Amino acid sequence: VVRCVPSEPKLSLRFVLPDGSARHMQRDQAEPLGRALARIATNAAKGHGKAVKKSKKARAEGGAEGEAAVPAVRLFSRDGAAVAEEVPNAAAWQDGAVLHIGDSRYLVQRNPPALTELRLPRSLLAGFPVCPKVSAEFAAPQHCLFRWFREQRPAGGGDAAEEAWVETAAAERVFTPSNALVGLRLKLRCTPGDGEQRYGPAREVESSGPVEAGPGACTFDARHLYTKKVCGHGSVRAVSYNILADTYAQTEFSRTVLYPYCAPYALEIDYRQNLLKKELAGYSADLICLQEVDKSVFADSLAPALDAFGLEGLFRIKEKQHEGLATFYRRDKFSLLSQHDIAFSEALLSEPLHKELCEQLAKYPLVQEKVLQRSSVLQVSVLQSTTDPSRKLCVANTHLYWHPKGGNIRLIQIAVAMSHIKHVACDLYPNIPVIFCGDFNSTPSSGTYSFISSGGIAEDHEDWVSNGEEERCSMSLSHPFKLLSACGEPAYTNYVGGFHGCLDYIFIDKNALEVEQVIPLPSHEEITTHQALPSVSHPSDHIALICDLKWK
Repeated sequence: VVRCVPSEPKLSLRFVLPDGSARHMQRDQAEPLGRALARIATNAAKGHGKAVKKSKKARAEGGAEGEAAVPAVRLFSRDGAAVAEEVPNAAAWQDGAVLHIGDSRYLVQRNPPALTELRLPRSLLAGFPVCPKVSAEFAAPQHCLFRWFREQRPAGGGDAAEEAWVETAAAERVFTPSNALVGLRLKLRCTPGDGEQRYGPAREVESSGPVEAGPGACTFDARHLYTKKVCGHGSVRAVSYNILADTYAQTEFSRTVLYPYCAPYALEIDYRQNLLKKELAGYSADLICLQEVDKSVFADSLAPALDAFGLEGLFRIKEKQHEGLATFYRRDKFSLLSQHDIAFSEALLSEPLHKELCEQLAKYPLVQEKVLQRSSVLQVSVLQSTTDPSRKLCVANTHLYWHPKGGNIRLIQIAVAMSHIKHVACDLYPNIPVIFCGDFNSTPSSGTYSFISSGGIAEDHEDWVSNGEEERCSMSLSHPFKLLSACGEPAYTNYVGGFHGCLDYIFIDKNALEVEQVIPLPSHEEITTHQALPSVSHPSDHIALICDLKWK
């Protein structure tokens, strides 16, 4: 097996000598083939010499067998011609070539499909999709073969130590265990493929624990009835959702003060991820903007799971934090043209675009300091329709400063966001429609909401003194967009013990897009079944917003 990647200086050769010893060699790609063959020959001779010595010892004979002779080593191309010794390694070791070591023959496999990682989630729930993490080289998860097995229930009197596995009917990448599998472990066998009918060696992975019973009805079950199918090519289904970072859900403060009504196991990341993956997959969305996404949750859980459902993910971490923003888009509907993510504080200081705002802010040092200390970011992705290249979208995603008295800080953050979006959607890609999702930590009566939807804010707005007179900063701001909250102003999108209110929005460009349908939010009864959110049937303290949009 030859692994040869243009970006690396060396190639690797792996083979098993006739005596059964495995060899792994690293050779320079530019080195002449002759040198590599000479090295293989000495390796083979050494191996043979050792085997001769061993057999001598075993037979306790003192025969005159000396060190083994160095075998002839040649490489022949697929058509049977000998490869010249001066040819560089990278060009010499081609797929299908044949290596001769003495009398032994080896078929060369160059860059065969290989799995680099195969993992199952730690927690498996009946009725919830199990999405393995699959990383491969020279292969793609969608071309791999998957076979799922379940443990055999131990029969009475049998030897329990003997493990037996029974293959399930599912041969898909994602497997949803039924209630009949509760108490049994799962095993996955994956064979990497490259879509060209080449397959590499299979790997197996067993679940660390058994399938457990699911929670029964969840708050999103009824919503899934509206989103069974992906919407047509002229429409876009968008989702915005603050999924509650593990960083915040698992603290002592969260368990005892913020969410004391929530069963502790329902705050654990593995449990919540099961619910989240089922919830998000069931929305059949084209665009998903998430906030409070832990870095590891994105890489190990959400990206692999949503990839299996046809979505490509982009992640932007917050400055100096462990969580950030994720934007997913449906691969067969959109391709990514460019990304324009910023951190508000950094952009404010370094980008000429915000020079005027920066100068105005400098007059208010207390506020300026607070704005610059914040780690908030803005994720901006420009997507292009795969069926109609003239249709492009500027998709923005953010999570603004959280403090109840931080209205003035949020106004500065949103001013930076709108200037940046204007730069992307007016200067870089003139007149492309904007979809701006996020947790804006602002109710419909706030300055931030008013600024986004009306296009301006006066310098005497009460939010400029949201934290008292000593932190007043008054300026008038404007932006050129005509934006509308696609899901309106629900009574609440965040529902916790001490607060409920509407903080999340999907703002759309009303000149270019219109709302086809808004997926109803869960009923008040569903939200309060377990007092508040999160709960055993709802994985976050926020509620996902979902709407179908269409081009005008």
